[in-house]
Amino acid sequence: MHTITELTVDDFRAGIANLADLLVDVVAGGSSVGFVAPFDHAAAAAWWRSLDSAVADGSRRVWVARGPNGVAGTVGLVLDHRPNSRHRAEVVKLMVHRNARGHGLGRALLRTAEQGAADGGSRLLLLDTEAESTADHLYRTAGWTRYGLVPDYATDPAGKLRDGTFYYKRIA
Repeated sequence: MHTITELTVDDFRAGIANLADLLVDVVAGGSSVGFVAPFDHAAAAAWWRSLDSAVADGSRRVWVARGPNGVAGTVGLVLDHRPNSRHRAEVVKLMVHRNARGHGLGRALLRTAEQGAADGGSRLLLLDTEAESTADHLYRTAGWTRYGLVPDYATDPAGKLRDGTFYYKRIA
């Protein structure tokens, strides 16, 4: 059983080491989340620390799923504060530890981000992912609409170019 909670800025700062552990595991497992191997804990922690001001000013929200073995997953929501786009947000860095996969945690994290966005007044969500990946399947089956495919969009952790799929979802 996992408990999903939104991090306050203080919780975020205190949890950077655990978030870095998760990110290292996800990259080592081959997930295309923006990083390439070799990728170590120091680099992961530095990336998380780079988000501090966005978490502090509320433009980035972060949820974590905790279980018996600590942090098992996370998802982020980036809010757009420009006057013409305050109605939308982007779901980012949905990650589940390899040891916690296959039990619906990714889907639960996604639902949490969607509900958090709706509660905050967002009506349109966007995201991108590696085409034909497990995440791609998750979004398709969770009611998201594919609006584009870009060939060779990004590399996976091994450096191989992968296609990117882009999705949107209207929420109440």
